[in-house]
Amino acid sequence: MSRPRAKLTNNFPGCPVESTLTFLDGKWKGVILFHLFDGTHRFSELKRKLKSITQRMLTKQLRELEEAGLVSRTVHPVVPPHVDYALTPLGKSMEPVIRALATWGEQHVVCRDGEKFVIPPLAEVAAA
Repeated sequence: MSRPRAKLTNNFPGCPVESTLTFLDGKWKGVILFHLFDGTHRFSELKRKLKSITQRMLTKQLRELEEAGLVSRTVHPVVPPHVDYALTPLGKSMEPVIRALATWGEQHVVCRDGEKFVIPPLAEVAAA
């Protein structure tokens, strides 16, 4: 299993790209942030949107996003209790980054039959 980027060195990476990527380490963090751009979601709503994620992994990723200051967690004292997750202002500031990733994926990646394929740029296809 790979280690998070921030743990590969004894100090926080100096490169701005590396520093930003440390907040998105993990298979699901970017996807969770993407869904929270629509507004506040309960845990069960996020679980339904992310069909492949386990409850344990969703909990872990949400805790890490909360610890990083990107997501806020609100516990409502009702029976049964429910928890809401929302983006903090810092989390909302990640929107252009996540949207850029989504746009790139829409333009260059095709998901079919459970597999992902990168679409080569037209210039590469024409040269071949």
